Amino acid sequence: MNQEEKFIYMTQTPIPRLVTSLAAPTIVSMLITSFYNMADTFFVGKINTSATAAVGVVFSLMALIQAVGFFCGHGSGNYISRKLGEKQIEDASKMAATGFFLALFLGCAIMILGLVFLEPLAYLLGSTDTILPYAKEYLRIILLGAPYMTASLVLNNQMRFQGSAAYAMLGIVSGAVLNIGLDPLFIFVFDMGVSGAALATIISQLVGFLLLLIGIKKSGNLKIRWKNFSFNQYYLEQIFQGGIPSLCRQGLASVSAVVLNHAAGGFGDAAIAGMSIVSRVSMFANSALIGFGQGFQPVCGFNYGAKLYHRVREAFWFCVKYAAIFLVFVSAIGIVFAPQTIALFRKDDIEVIEIGTYAMRMVWFTFPLGAWIVLCNMLLQSCGKALSASILSSARQGLFFIPILLITSYAMGLRGIQMSQSIADICTFILAIPLTVRFLKEIKQE
Repeated sequence: MNQEEKFIYMTQTPIPRLVTSLAAPTIVSMLITSFYNMADTFFVGKINTSATAAVGVVFSLMALIQAVGFFCGHGSGNYISRKLGEKQIEDASKMAATGFFLALFLGCAIMILGLVFLEPLAYLLGSTDTILPYAKEYLRIILLGAPYMTASLVLNNQMRFQGSAAYAMLGIVSGAVLNIGLDPLFIFVFDMGVSGAALATIISQLVGFLLLLIGIKKSGNLKIRWKNFSFNQYYLEQIFQGGIPSLCRQGLASVSAVVLNHAAGGFGDAAIAGMSIVSRVSMFANSALIGFGQGFQPVCGFNYGAKLYHRVREAFWFCVKYAAIFLVFVSAIGIVFAPQTIALFRKDDIEVIEIGTYAMRMVWFTFPLGAWIVLCNMLLQSCGKALSASILSSARQGLFFIPILLITSYAMGLRGIQMSQSIADICTFILAIPLTVRFLKEIKQE
């Protein structure tokens, strides 16, 4: 499909069919990606509680790596989809190269700094003395994959924003399936412990990265060429404007995970392990919502760029309605089966199960609010409303969550830690209403 055919497809296909066709592969890729993130927790959980907690601690760094990748990927991808909607192909090609190489350079910086300051970084992320040996072992290997992890996220998002969600899914899913197979092989057969889990992750990520590079060439998308890389102020500003909401969201997810690890650490390794399991499982469920929203984003960007505002509104309300129905159903199941879910990861530790069960039920209670929160954020970000999108994306994991966590943990102890995310979700939902309704009214008038 050439660029002209893509333009016609994105701007004339009926909204329900268009969103569904783009969302299906992104939902699959997000679910499988999230599943293999959980795979490390699942298999390392067979070692001991401290090793399980170490994976949770290093997850904070993984969130930071993802934050950089999404910053460059969403920043360049949003711009690309709008420019393709305006039929400015050359400009979009320059942005594709700039976003990719910027992510590669930033990933190298994370790798070098992390390896130089490995032990201080492990403590900063929330390691206790008993967790530290496992955390350093896992962290040292994960850092080696940081450059192509960030670049993979850029390729994935740029392909998705160009309407090639199926090709983007192929690279991500292939790496995920490989990781699930390599984890038990390296951890148990080769007896590598947490190092095996980390090695399985970076090998799988590398395979996915290479497949995405091949997919770029075969899918008719904009090619990544060094000659198109332009390190000038205009493109960097555009990446910043389009990507800052994602950086805020993912970056604050990393910071909040660190704060959560430190707060839970006062109650022992079991508390860190229990809360990290809850974080992974809720992230897995949330990935389906994110995937659905990612099917909406290119529709939003293309049609906003083409000034077809009625299609933007129609796509938004279509996604909100069906996402809310889905999340209510998932939350009901999650509340009922919370103890069994936690036990999948640490069935031999009663304390981990008790801590995780209460926290998970609190998370599921407010989970349906995410339909509005996530899709409002994606609408504002895809339409270039950087300030509103950044405020909203910062709220759930940062502006609300971190202060609420600190206050409730001080006032209520462990119970406060377990309740903090749900309280933050309610506050974020309330904030999203005026920010989004105002923008919807603006485009309706236009």
